[in-house]
Amino acid sequence: MEILPLWTWLLFYALVFIMLIADLKMFGKNGEHEVSVKEALKMTGVWIGVSLLFCALIYLFYPVDSHEKAMEFLAGYVIEKSLSMDNLFVFLMLFSFFGIKRQYQHEVLFWGIFGALVLRSVFIFAGAAIVTQFEWVLGLFGLFLLYTGAKLFGHRNDEESDPSQNIIVRLFKRFFPVTDQMHGDKFFIKEGGARLATPLFIALLTIETTDVAFAVDSIPAVFSVSRDPFIVLTSNIFAILGLRALYFALAAVAKFFKYLNYGLGVILIFVGVKMLLAMNEYINRLGELVGLHLNIPHIEVPTPVSLMIIFGVLALSMLLSVVVTRHQKA
Repeated sequence: MEILPLWTWLLFYALVFIMLIADLKMFGKNGEHEVSVKEALKMTGVWIGVSLLFCALIYLFYPVDSHEKAMEFLAGYVIEKSLSMDNLFVFLMLFSFFGIKRQYQHEVLFWGIFGALVLRSVFIFAGAAIVTQFEWVLGLFGLFLLYTGAKLFGHRNDEESDPSQNIIVRLFKRFFPVTDQMHGDKFFIKEGGARLATPLFIALLTIETTDVAFAVDSIPAVFSVSRDPFIVLTSNIFAILGLRALYFALAAVAKFFKYLNYGLGVILIFVGVKMLLAMNEYINRLGELVGLHLNIPHIEVPTPVSLMIIFGVLALSMLLSVVVTRHQKA
């Protein structure tokens, strides 16, 4: 595992901070602003462009195996971006449940993404440390991805759920008073001398805790294409940074993505199998312990091949969704 100098990490986080402030100023704007699809598409393009520029910098300046690292970054970015699209349907459901109007949603998403960046950083550093010490953990990651991928085939985006039953939300309400009334873009208000949390903050709290569950899927998936913590971290964070713009860009056309879950399920199963094939030595040893001679060969799927498969599956699932939806309307 490559260890980059501390200044590299500090420079990256400084860059992320600057981009977050720029996003807040240019995209969110001040006041009760309803983000249009046109604005969202423009900012989505900007975020993708910035991510590709960063990928080019890795290709030009990364100290070791720069070409391979750039491909790993791109593969990790596509995996995280595609899995993040599933988050969008959850966001739609949460905003609908809490009655959050469109003009207030960008505020919740901004702070939700800020919290996600902190949580993802902690998870990735911890995961990298664990993998370095115990490589066989990647096999467990692979099995978990197979399970979550298969589970997606039985998941529907329109399934009813009750966000108010979120354990963190219930715990928060036990110790902090909450009002049922919206108060513009305020997370907290003072009423009768008491400080109350608004539904806007409860929605933010739910999004933050929901992201933990998504991170459990997506971070192991990115480890399937790279074990370099810098590549895993940067690809993950760049994908998340553009999630707010992507939400507003796709919210209006979410109904066209009815088969997206199946595509994401195939992607998770693919990266899970890829991870297990690279762990053949540990699987063969485990088999010998129970009297089985598996002799599974070591197979490394090249990063460019992984990238093409992921791109292809994602594009096919989205294309099929659009075609079927239009056919049903005709």
